[in-house]
Amino acid sequence: MKYSFLTLLLVFSTNLSASVKSGGDTTTAQQGADAFSQPASNLPLSERIDFSVGNSFFRNPWVSAPASTDARDGLGPLFNTNGCQNCHIKDGRGHLPADDDINAVSILVRLSIPAITAEQKAWLKKHGNVPEPTYGGQLQDFALPGSKEEGKIDLSYETRTETFKDGYAVELRKPILKITNLNYGKMHPDTQMSLRVAPPMIGLGLLESIPEQTILGFATSQEKAGRGISGRPNKVWDIESGETTLGRFGWKAGQPNLMQQNAAAFNGDLGLTSALFPAENCSPSQPLCDALPNGGSPEVSEKILKFVEFYSQHLAVPKRRNLDDPLVQQGEALFVEAGCQSCHQRAMTTGTVKGRPVLSNQLIHPYTDLLLHDMGEGLADNRGEFLANGQEWRTAPLWGLGYTEEVNGHTEFLHDGRARNVMEAVLWHGGEAASSKQQVLGFNKEQREALIAFLNSL
Repeated sequence: MKYSFLTLLLVFSTNLSASVKSGGDTTTAQQGADAFSQPASNLPLSERIDFSVGNSFFRNPWVSAPASTDARDGLGPLFNTNGCQNCHIKDGRGHLPADDDINAVSILVRLSIPAITAEQKAWLKKHGNVPEPTYGGQLQDFALPGSKEEGKIDLSYETRTETFKDGYAVELRKPILKITNLNYGKMHPDTQMSLRVAPPMIGLGLLESIPEQTILGFATSQEKAGRGISGRPNKVWDIESGETTLGRFGWKAGQPNLMQQNAAAFNGDLGLTSALFPAENCSPSQPLCDALPNGGSPEVSEKILKFVEFYSQHLAVPKRRNLDDPLVQQGEALFVEAGCQSCHQRAMTTGTVKGRPVLSNQLIHPYTDLLLHDMGEGLADNRGEFLANGQEWRTAPLWGLGYTEEVNGHTEFLHDGRARNVMEAVLWHGGEAASSKQQVLGFNKEQREALIAFLNSL
C-alpha cells in the first residue's frame, strides 16, 4: 500500500515523548494487572483520600437491608451484581461467560418495546426508550435469597468467515441471546433486547471534560469531508438540569455525565436508589421491592455518589508503549490511510472544568469522537436509545486497548464481547466504516501485524 505525503507527515512528525501521554498529565506509567486502577498522576496527595473512598464504594460489595454496614445496604432485591467492580473487572472490561459458567456477571441485557402510542413517544424524550412492561429496562438475573430473579441469560453463537485478499481467513462469532426461566410472566411479544458488556473505566473524567463544541466540530468536519462518515451527537435527558443535552457515556452515548451514569448503574445493576433514581427497579408486576426492607431513602447518599463520581473521573489512562517500533509506526500509517481516524479521533484538548483542575486543559489522545455512527446490520442490536437508532453506536475510545489482556485476562471487544481479538473487532465494522474494512481486507500479513501492533500500543 502506498501512503500519501500528508499521512506520513502526520504519523512521523509526531512528538513521541508527548504522545506517550494518552491522558495528558493525568497519564499513569503503571503497567500490568493494575494499569487501569491508578489515580490521575497529577492528582494532589490531598485529594487521593477522596479517590480512595470512592474506590471503596466502587469495589466493595453492597449487602441487603437491614445490615450493620448501613452505608452499603439496600442491595436488590433484584440485581445483576453486588458490586461495581464485579462487572468493570479491575476497572477494565467485562466478558462473555465461559462455556461452563452458568452466571453472566459482567454482562447485562437492555430491554425495551417500540414506542407506538403518543404517550410512549413522549416518554422517549426523558428516558430514551420504553421499558418492557413486566421486566423494565434491564433484565436482573440475580435476586436476594428467598426471592426470584427475573430470568437467566442463555447464549449460543453463530459464526461466519471474512477472508483477506491474500486468502487469510478469520472466523467471526455473534452471540445469539435467549432469556430463559422467566419468573414474572411472559415478555411483551415485541421486546427488543441488547446484550451489553461492561466497558473500561479509564479516562472517563477526561471524556467528560471535552468541550461540547469540539465534539460537534467533529460531526461538522465529517459531513464537510463527504467521505461517507456522518457521525452525529446523541441528545439525552439530564435529570439534574431538567434539560436535553449532549450524550457522552454508554455504548450509545445515552448518558450525559458520570454522575448520572453512575447513579443509573447503581439503580439498574445493583437495585439501589438515589436522588437521581429514587424508584426501586421493580415493575408493578413485581411486588417484592415493596415487600422487602430497603436501605433507606435514598440508599446511595449524595455524599457517596460524589465520592464515586470523583473516583470515576480520576481513573488514569496508562501510557502508550512501543511508539518507536517501526512496526507500530507502520500500523499507525495504515490506520490513518484506511480512514479509521475519521471516527477514532486522535487528539483533542479538554476544557477548563470548574473544581477539576487536574482534568482541565489537557492534550489527550482517546481515539474517539464520542459521536454516533451507523455501523451496519452486522453490529445492529435493532434497539434505539434517545436519538440513536438500532444500527448506531458511539465510537469506542481506543486508549488502553493494548492493556486489556494484562488487566482482564482476555481480549474480548465490542458492545457484546463478540470480538475475541482486535482484528475480529475491526472486521465487524460495517455501515459508515465498510470502506475502511474493505481496505483492511486488502492488507497482507505484514500489514495486518503492523495494524495490530499499533492498536496494541495504545
